Order: sequence, then C-alpha cells, then structure tokens
Amino acid sequence: MRALPRPFLPLLERIGALVHLVVACLLLVACAREQDPAKVRIALNWFPEVEHGGYFAALVHGYYKEEGLDVELVSGRPEAPVLPQVAAGRVDFGVADGSEILLARAQGAPVVALVAGLQKSPRCIMVHEASGITDLADLKTGSLHMSVREPFSTFLRAHYNWPETLQIVPYSGSVAPFLLDPRASQQGYVFSEPIIAEAQGAKVRCILVADLGFNPYASVLVTSESLLASRPELAARVAAATVRGWEQYLRDPSATNAEIRARNTELSPEVLAKGATALAPLAAPAGTKPGAMDPARWKALADQLVELGLLGPGAVDPATAYRLDVVKPSK
Repeated sequence: MRALPRPFLPLLERIGALVHLVVACLLLVACAREQDPAKVRIALNWFPEVEHGGYFAALVHGYYKEEGLDVELVSGRPEAPVLPQVAAGRVDFGVADGSEILLARAQGAPVVALVAGLQKSPRCIMVHEASGITDLADLKTGSLHMSVREPFSTFLRAHYNWPETLQIVPYSGSVAPFLLDPRASQQGYVFSEPIIAEAQGAKVRCILVADLGFNPYASVLVTSESLLASRPELAARVAAATVRGWEQYLRDPSATNAEIRARNTELSPEVLAKGATALAPLAAPAGTKPGAMDPARWKALADQLVELGLLGPGAVDPATAYRLDVVKPSK
C-alpha cells in the first residue's frame, strides 16, 4: 500500500481526534443518563396498596429508571402530611386527592396536579349486607366510622343531615370495629377495606360516594410550582413514567402487587388481586385514558367546595391547580 502524502496526515489525525471526542461525549451522556444523580422522592398518602399501583408498576417495571430516575416511594400513614411536604420541598412529588389539592392551594400551598391516577373516586361507605341498607339516608342508628375532616365527609353530612342517633366516630384505619359491630358502617376505598372485611368473613355492601355526586380525582401525582419552574424536564419524566406505570398495572398487576405486598405484608395476595380488579374501572373508565384530567371537572369540584363552605368564593382559581402540558400525548 502506498503511503499517504504528508499533508493528509495532520488532517486525518484531526478527524480521528474529533471522532474520539464525539464518541467520548456520547458515552458521557449515556453514563449520565444511567447514573442520574437526581434522586426523586414521591410521598404516598397511605400505606402501600393498590391505590398506588401505577407508581409501583413504574418502579417494578423500570419505567422510572428508563427516564434516568432513581425514585423512592415513601410510605404514608393516616393523615400523612403529603401536600405540606411537597409545598416545602421536603419531597419532590406526592400523591393526593383532588379536593385536598384545591384546599391546599387556597391556604397558600403552591402544589400542582400532574397525573390523575384514578379518574373516579374510590371512596365508599360500607355497611353490613344483613343491615338491609342500600341508601345512606337509611343510616339512623349505630355508628359510622368516618373522618369528619375530609371534604367527602362534609359533603355526606350536608347531603343527608343524619340524626344525632347516628354516632359518627373517628375512622381508625382498621376494619376491626366494623367487624365487631353489626350496626356499624365505615368509610373506605372500594378496593381496600371492603375486600379486607370480606376476607375475614364479613358480607358487606359498598355505596360509592362518587355515585352520590362527590367525585374528585384520586391518587393524583402532585409537585410544587418551584420544581415545575426550575426542573420542568424532571417533572415531565416522572409524569410520563407514572402514566406508563398505570397503563402497565391495568394490563397486568401481578408483579407490582408482589412488590406492594413486600412493603405491606398485612395485604394478602388474594386481597391485592381482588383490589386490582376493583380498581381497574376507576383508573380507566370507558372513554378515558390513564392519567388524564379535565379542566371542567376541576372547576366543578372547586364550585362544589365553595357550596359546601370549604372554600371561599374566588379563594382559588382551579385552573392553577393542574397542568395538562407536562405529560405529552402518546402517539
């Protein structure tokens, strides 16, 4: 082979050096993507359960990781202060109910909804089947285990104006009081407490609060205005992976339920499987997509909270409580 003329050698060396530089840059970008130093914390609003199926599915199936994220799902508890933590920046994201988000904004908390995990509220009142109660207006005596602090409770008490002979007692987070008293009724999520009670031998009937007219989005992914402003790409990546998680959980919840059970051993595989089945029509009712939000529903909810006396007129602009442009439409 003939030797290249001397003038070509410096040029080839420069081209070679440029190629090496480009390759090195690509490797650095790939490594940075795989080893994203930004750790993301998402605060759950309750102990791990099927309500959080989309979040755990995104974790178990690697959707957060594919977005270059190291996500920690922080277990919640009764009355977990999710929104104050998000507003203060102690956690990056959280899970909350739509009505809670509007009330928090009215109090000055700059929190914003990104993804609606559940389109229909799972909130229910469960009664013993043997009681014969099919309408909550029939609750006259006995005990109703229900938190009076929550907006759905204000709605029910205003709607039914129950007599004083019905004793409303604080909700403990357990089905034990309900199981011990055939005259008891209690709040719950349709895919949780009723299934747990039935697993322990009770026969129950559930009345969905959404069917009575109070239907906020549930299991909503929220973040702060400051994070949205400073790191919009992070919010977009978390939201996109979370939507994929909900889609996967609705296709096949088995692997995700195994992870939920590992973190909450009080839930049996059977309870989780039945819970996932009960959740599916709430997460994606006919004609809706997982994660979607409708501005008209946010406005209607805000108006309803004003009617209930929980919000003052004009106390919050519902259009500021959510963002529809963070999750890009799927092709």
